[in-house]
Amino acid sequence: MEQRHLGRTGLRVSRIGLGTLTWGRDTDEHDAAEQLKAFWDAGGTLVDTADVYGGGEAEYLLGRLMDRLVPRQDLVLSTKAGSVPDPDRRTDGSRGHLLAALDASLARLGTDHVDLWQLHAYDPNTPLEESLQALDIAVRSGRARYAGVANFCGWQLAKAGTWQLAGDRTRLAGAQLEYSLLQRGIEREVLPAALDLGIGLLPSSPLGRGVLTGKYRSGTPTDSRGASETMAPFVEPYLDDAASRIVDAVTTAADGLATTPLHVALAWVRDRPGVTAPIVGARTARQLTAALSVETLSLPDEICRALDDVSAPVHRYPDHDWSTL
Repeated sequence: MEQRHLGRTGLRVSRIGLGTLTWGRDTDEHDAAEQLKAFWDAGGTLVDTADVYGGGEAEYLLGRLMDRLVPRQDLVLSTKAGSVPDPDRRTDGSRGHLLAALDASLARLGTDHVDLWQLHAYDPNTPLEESLQALDIAVRSGRARYAGVANFCGWQLAKAGTWQLAGDRTRLAGAQLEYSLLQRGIEREVLPAALDLGIGLLPSSPLGRGVLTGKYRSGTPTDSRGASETMAPFVEPYLDDAASRIVDAVTTAADGLATTPLHVALAWVRDRPGVTAPIVGARTARQLTAALSVETLSLPDEICRALDDVSAPVHRYPDHDWSTL
């Protein structure tokens, strides 16, 4: 698998990442092992997790698998901290919480460092510079090699990235946000900020929460996330008429290229400007292997333009030149 630099740093990662959102919850150890082995065999290196995935079980499971299945040195481990399971406070970006969470993550993963450590979300109740200081401490102490953020909007990313560049601080290497043909909101402000600051994008849900595979065109399959009690609310927003038109266009493109809608949707986001590596989560190793086989596909320019047009978000003032409006 092709390797790419994450942003304006020396860190190289596979251009498809493996997500572990459901590990330890819906994905058991056997299925997780098959996925990790298939990913490693395909040349994948970037494995993404978080301290809240499965209540910590995803990290614990990944640590056990690295101990006996895949060498730690062959993987680029990414985890996150800052999200908390508290209905009254969804995020905690305090320096104390973040550093304690990192130590707990390292213990579950069974390693002395992660390659990429990310703030999981912006905390409006903590000064941003305090949260960012935790990133600096983690890198300087050797517990993290690189740092990034996730789910930051445009002004938050611009402020964080600029703050880090303004002093002797750790440069932000990556930003993880949802990005797909069904969700192009980051193109409004996040993407321009990331490009300007040299921050690599790690798109989550690049297949539109599974909808872009086309499997929901005739209803909700009983074995899909859309039929799961816990995941159905996650999928439902992308089952409207606007999404259906985009899925139809992806399917048409796939038919013309003799490939699958999954490959078309994944190749589109993988090769967007600023993108380093989409993070793909799969239910089974077979699904993951199907996604990884996109490696040889590059979409023709005319297909990209057609998909851009059918999925284009409405961005007007002040994003476009005011004189053209």
